[in-house]
Amino acid sequence: MIRTAECVSPMHPDKMCDRISDGILDFHLNQDPNSRCAIEVCGGNGKVFVTGEVTSTAKVTEDDIRNIVYIVSGVEDVIIHLNQQSPEIAQGVDTGGAGDQGIMIGYACRDNELFLPQEYYLSRELNKHIFSRYPYDGKTQVTMNGNSLRVVASFQNAPADDLVALVLEYFEDYPHYHIEELHCNPAGDWNIGGFTADAGVTGRKLAVDNYGPRVPLGGGAFSGKDCTKVDRSAAYMARRIAVDILEARPKVQEVFVQLAYAIGYNEPLQASAIVDGEHEFIKGYDLSPQGIIDFLELRKPIFSNTAKYGHMGANFSWK
Repeated sequence: MIRTAECVSPMHPDKMCDRISDGILDFHLNQDPNSRCAIEVCGGNGKVFVTGEVTSTAKVTEDDIRNIVYIVSGVEDVIIHLNQQSPEIAQGVDTGGAGDQGIMIGYACRDNELFLPQEYYLSRELNKHIFSRYPYDGKTQVTMNGNSLRVVASFQNAPADDLVALVLEYFEDYPHYHIEELHCNPAGDWNIGGFTADAGVTGRKLAVDNYGPRVPLGGGAFSGKDCTKVDRSAAYMARRIAVDILEARPKVQEVFVQLAYAIGYNEPLQASAIVDGEHEFIKGYDLSPQGIIDFLELRKPIFSNTAKYGHMGANFSWK
């Protein structure tokens, strides 16, 4: 079966928006673990716009936000427009209900030690390898057809010859793969990237944040949202359940988990798994929003790291 996945570097415009959103979230959580945030960022052409909702006792100034934007992106021209959470949303969350409706997908398989799809894993780890040498805007993509690979790598400020060497260096650890095609900076070497070359928006790299295109998406983005938003917390819990099933049952090869919620309700409308093609109901977990928050310790300021290289398979509490 032919499968493809891509990854983008932390300096890609969309990822910078994710990192700014989660940086602002963490800044609030560091002072007030019960902060409620839904922060969206759009950046491009030398400007960054920060908007959304925040209800928190944290003392966060506009200068604090501008500093986070500058640290991530180097942009100084920042427009900030934040309001408090709608009281009509808050009335459902105050009683322990979900902060939004949604369908969340968790996944785990035995392709590698991180229980991630192999095409996604290779694309992500290759991107990290190149980024360690060229810490700029960039993308990688891996197409797998058995052990034959077609690889794409495009990185700002990286000469194509250097990229070829870095790709080949990375795959030295995987001698069973054969690179059938290798395309490095296929449109030519480039030096203008990030917000100078393109615009970015929070939550626009959903497949990169999850498992790549092999796995369906529930539709909700993660970055900038506190853990009362089940778009984020329940997606993490679904991943944890999928990994738990694999670890507990050595013969199982693949697990899909689906959780669905209604805003203001504290129990899922669906909690099921497809384990090697067989449907099961999920039991033994507290799947209320508060139960998930407590189990995964999601009140901590840990989210900036999730925005860099995917939210799954990165040594977080949800694995």
